[in-house]
Amino acid sequence: MIVTRGLAAPHVVSSARPAGSAVTIGNFDGVHRGHQAMLDRLVNVATTRALATCALTFEPHPREVFTPQQAPARLTSLREKLELLQSFGVGRTHVVHFTRAFASMSPQDFVERMLIGTLGARWILVGEDFRFGARRAGDVPLLRALGERHGFEVEAMSNVELDGLRISSSAVRAALAAGDLDRAALLLGRRYSISGRVVHGDKLGRELGFATANIQLKHNRPPLAGIFAVRLHGDGVGTRDGVASLGVRPTVKADGAAPVLEVHLFNFAGELYGRHVRVEFLRKIRDEEKYSDLDTLKAKIASDCEVARKIILEIGND
Repeated sequence: MIVTRGLAAPHVVSSARPAGSAVTIGNFDGVHRGHQAMLDRLVNVATTRALATCALTFEPHPREVFTPQQAPARLTSLREKLELLQSFGVGRTHVVHFTRAFASMSPQDFVERMLIGTLGARWILVGEDFRFGARRAGDVPLLRALGERHGFEVEAMSNVELDGLRISSSAVRAALAAGDLDRAALLLGRRYSISGRVVHGDKLGRELGFATANIQLKHNRPPLAGIFAVRLHGDGVGTRDGVASLGVRPTVKADGAAPVLEVHLFNFAGELYGRHVRVEFLRKIRDEEKYSDLDTLKAKIASDCEVARKIILEIGND
């Protein structure tokens, strides 16, 4: 997949615009089953019409720019999002650096400079509640009117539902926050996972007899927290079962500490530093707790390991 960035200069609309593309637009956080339905439609139409496939997305999330304190927890890092979009057949992802200046573009400028001038859009797929341009003034009827003027078609997809409820990134976040990993997996079409590079930690787990791989988090607000049975996947490592702690480690860290993802792998003594791995969350065991001393913490970790082994045995290779 090709990843591009940037924005065409003003007044770029001309007969020399880029080759034709089928384009879909969204944040695509989590690339859940609703997003996947859009991507399937995108690929099918592009194939039928001999167009290139393109997903237009934004980094950072717009709410992180306008209301950072109320911005939602990220389900995926940009790297994870790009990998998922590629896996669902997208040939090009265009990443917009979302700023207040970009958000101030008029709907007409957005269409002319981005959709036509930069992406060469001939067919555009959006959600039925899609809004664009300064003050969210643009909507689907306006996009269709601009399409008639500039020579592209617009399709609006209805919401995708599960058990009568709309599948959304917010619904995935709610399931993860509640520790309902099975519900999150239904919404995502796969188990939730976090990817990152293994970095050096404070080595406390090793001192307690439970060496851990510390996975670098791209954002300080993960959508879930607690102790989990997990599977770790990585090049040169294969698939390994284990138990993970995702949180602020209240027994050993002061209030306000950044969250950390630590994974203890069963029956593994290899070297992981510097490797990029993916941690797949199978089931939540419990919430984080603060213990009075390290001996109590050590005993609880041993108990968590036994619970995780039973969960993994029950789940098998599913």
